[in-house]
Amino acid sequence: MKANLILEDGSRYAGHPLGFPKSVSGEVVFNTGMVGYTEALTDPSYSGQIMVLTYPLVGNYGVPPAFESGKIHAAGLVVAELATEYSHADAQKSLPQWLHGERIPCITGIDTRALTKRLRSRGCMLGKIVVGDEDVEFSDPNQRNLVAGVSRPEKEIFEGKGKTVVVVDCGAKGSIIEELRARGLRVIRVPWDYDFLEEDFDALCVSNGPGDPTACKATIANLERAMRLERPIMGICLGNQLLALAAGAQTYKLKFGHRGHNQPCVEQGTGRCFITSQNHGYAVDEGTLPAGWHPWFRNANDGSNEGLRHGSKPFLSVQFHPEAAPGPVDCNYLFDQFVEMMR
Repeated sequence: MKANLILEDGSRYAGHPLGFPKSVSGEVVFNTGMVGYTEALTDPSYSGQIMVLTYPLVGNYGVPPAFESGKIHAAGLVVAELATEYSHADAQKSLPQWLHGERIPCITGIDTRALTKRLRSRGCMLGKIVVGDEDVEFSDPNQRNLVAGVSRPEKEIFEGKGKTVVVVDCGAKGSIIEELRARGLRVIRVPWDYDFLEEDFDALCVSNGPGDPTACKATIANLERAMRLERPIMGICLGNQLLALAAGAQTYKLKFGHRGHNQPCVEQGTGRCFITSQNHGYAVDEGTLPAGWHPWFRNANDGSNEGLRHGSKPFLSVQFHPEAAPGPVDCNYLFDQFVEMMR
């Protein structure tokens, strides 16, 4: 059976299907990570996206139990070469077997570096994996509220002996919850549109998630109300953008986004550079920040915003993932800083 990756600009890449044999459409994005495909595929932030992995050989360590959620959220996978055999002490199946079981299509035999160069020059664009004769229409996932589709539907409580933190689940990675619980915090995980102001809490964490942040109107409205309480707030990835929108700033779509484990970010004021794990396609427009808000980190490659903090109130957020998983743990200390803000 043959398969093709077709982009909205008309370019076509022929390959072979390995995974579940179905056709899908979505936004085609690239990830520069060398490892961590199990964590990336299960990251809800990839909902609606066809993920291109730039590393040439994928799947050689199979599928160990390193997941960020209960299922694969990416719409499809594009790789140069997909390993059918694997070698890892904890792996229970091959990557093709896992993809097939999750009904996720994968196309192999693609020159992913040439494809990535096209996406870098033209920008991320809509595309589709067409398997056999089953064609599908191009569909832009960012035209709908992707967060509503990945957020947990019910409140969930994780008991702890420390302060209580509400986590607004916009598609939260499991590692964020684990980092908070590892510090003894009691965690209340709530849906994206939940009125958490009715809860008894000491601090608020707004999670990562997929798509256009302006679609999360209920979250933004709740954040506006929460900021009046002046309790500590930490935003991560999409949470950075949502906190900015709640403060009155604006966001915009990046040309091809930041997805990988080697994004350098410079802390403003100190000049220190941190290597970070990232997955986002939108950014905060620093020129629209209201009085009192300051850029905290900037991307060393393109100068885009990578974090915010308030000059006098306990509000801070980062565009990258301090929990990593996968990726470097340079910024794991930010969770400790968040805990200190509660004292």
